[in-house]
Amino acid sequence: MAEPVAIQIDFSKEKGEMKPIWAWWGYDEPNYTYMKDGKKLLSEIADLSPVPVYVRAHSLLVTDEGPRAALKWGSTNAYTEDKRGRPVYDWTIIDQIFDTYIERGMKPMAQIGFMPKALSTKPEPYRHNWKPGAEYSDIYLGWAYPPNDYKKWAELVYQWVRHSVDRYGKEEVESWYWELWNEPNIGYWQGTTEEYIKLYDYTADAVKRALPTARIGGPETTGPGWDKAADFLKTFLDHVVSGKNYATGKTGAPLDFITFHAKGSPKVVNGVVQMNMGAQLRDIDKGFEIVASYPQLKNLPIVIGESDPEGCAACSEADYPHNAYRNGTMYSSYTAASFARKYELADHHGVNLLGAVTWGFEFEDQPWFAGFRDMATNGVDKPVLNVFRMFGMMQGNRVEVSSNKTAAPANGNLTASANKNSGLAYDFKEVRDSSVRGERTDINALAAKDKNSATVMVWNYHDDNVEAPASPVEVSMKGLPSGQVLLHHYRIDKENSNSYEVWKKMGSPQKPSAEQIAELEKAGQLKLLTSPQWVKAKDGEATIQMLLPRQGVSLLRLTW
Repeated sequence: MAEPVAIQIDFSKEKGEMKPIWAWWGYDEPNYTYMKDGKKLLSEIADLSPVPVYVRAHSLLVTDEGPRAALKWGSTNAYTEDKRGRPVYDWTIIDQIFDTYIERGMKPMAQIGFMPKALSTKPEPYRHNWKPGAEYSDIYLGWAYPPNDYKKWAELVYQWVRHSVDRYGKEEVESWYWELWNEPNIGYWQGTTEEYIKLYDYTADAVKRALPTARIGGPETTGPGWDKAADFLKTFLDHVVSGKNYATGKTGAPLDFITFHAKGSPKVVNGVVQMNMGAQLRDIDKGFEIVASYPQLKNLPIVIGESDPEGCAACSEADYPHNAYRNGTMYSSYTAASFARKYELADHHGVNLLGAVTWGFEFEDQPWFAGFRDMATNGVDKPVLNVFRMFGMMQGNRVEVSSNKTAAPANGNLTASANKNSGLAYDFKEVRDSSVRGERTDINALAAKDKNSATVMVWNYHDDNVEAPASPVEVSMKGLPSGQVLLHHYRIDKENSNSYEVWKKMGSPQKPSAEQIAELEKAGQLKLLTSPQWVKAKDGEATIQMLLPRQGVSLLRLTW
C-alpha cells in the first residue's frame, strides 16, 4: 500500500472564527416550502445547525396563474389591483411560507421579487411553462420586467415589511436579510442596469421607512468571473457609494450586505462527468476582489447568494448528463472541498464572508433520484446533506492545517506535490486556478477547535468521477488537552451515509415499499464509521489513520 498522505493539524494556531457560512439555503419554488417533503427537509436542515438557518426563495411576489408550484415557478398573489387600479394586498401565502421557517427557528433571506402582473410593464405573457430540456430563456416573461409605477412598487414593499413587523415582531424582522431580485444582469431582469438601480433605490428606501433597522442588500448578480457580471456589480456599488438616489435625491443608497453568485461548470468528458471547482472559486475570488476595492464597503457582510457546482437545480440528470454527480458522493466531497476554500479566499482578500447559499432544496412529487440538485428525494436524504450535518458539528475557531509534500494521485501511487509554497496537495490558489485535474487528488482538511471539542473534516476529492483505490491518510494533531479524548469518526462514502447506493442495491425502485422507504430514510442519515473510542493525547498530540475512498468525506470529532 502507498505511504499515507500526511495531514497535520495544530489546534493551538487559530485562523479565525468557524463562521457557519454553510447555514444558508435557497430554491426557485417557494410553494414547495409548506408541502409534505418540503416541511420534512426544512426540519432536518434546521435540526443539523446550531444557529438559525437563512432561507432564500424566488418568486415571493409573483402573481398566480394556474397551479402555484412547478419547476422554476412559484406564486403568492400578494399583490393585485381592483378594477379602479387600487392595490389589493394578500399576505396569506407569504405568511404560510415564512411561518414554516419561523416555526423551525429559521429566518428568511427575504427576496423582494418578482414583478406582480398588475405592475409589470409587459404583463403578457406572464407565466412560463418550462420543463427540463427546454430553452432556459423561455422562463423570462412578464414577471421579469420593471414596474409600470415605481411608487406603487415602493408602497408594496413598504406594506410587506410593515406586515412582517406586525406579524413577527420588530426584533425578529430586524434579524432577517431583505434583498432585491435575482441575477439582474441576465434575463431575470428585462430592464436596463439603470432601471435595476432605480428599483433598488425605491426598494431600499421603502424597507428603511417601514423599519429603519432592517437590513437590505444586493445585487445578486451572476458570477463576477464573467466580465459583464463584474461590470454590473461595480456599477451598482459605484451608485451605492456616490450616485444620485432615484427615490430620495440624496447621494448614495442604503446597503447593509453585498451579494453575488458563484457557479462551477461540469461537463462530460469521454463518458465521465468532470467537475470544474475552479470556475466557482474564480467567481468568488473576483467578487471578493471587487468588494475589497471599495474602502467604504470592504467590511460589509458578503452573502454568496447562490454557490453551487453548476447553475440549474431543476435540470435533471436525464436531460443534462453532466449533472450525474448529484445523487452520489461526488456532490458531497465537492461540497466539503469547496466550502473549505471559501473560508481561505475570504481570508486572502480580508473580506467579511457571512454566508454561501446552497441552491438546492427538494422537488415535490418527482421520480426517485432523478438527478436534480437537491438535498433529498421524496423525503429521503441524499449524501450531500450529511456534509452539512458534519459542518453543524464544527464550531469555535478554524485552526491551521498543513501537510508534507506528498499526495495521492488518481492511480493510488505516491507523487510529489507540485505546490512548493504551502506543502499541501492543493492549496486554495491552485484549486482556484486549475481546479482538481491530472493525477493528484485533493486530499485535505478543514479543522476547528471549541472549548471542549475539536473537529477535523477530511475529504478525498477529484474533478473526474472515476473509480480509484482508497487512499491511506494519517491525521496528526497537536494542541489537544493531554489525556484521554473521545473520538467519533463519521463517514460519507459508498458504504456509509448513502441512501443512493442502498436504493440502487434495491433495484432502483420507483415505487418502493413502506419497508424500503424506511430503510432508505435510515441510510440517508449520517453514520459513524466505527464505534466511538477513547484516544490518548500524549503531550496534547494524537494521530488517526484511515483509508479514505475517492469522493469520501470523514469527520473526526474529539471531545473532552
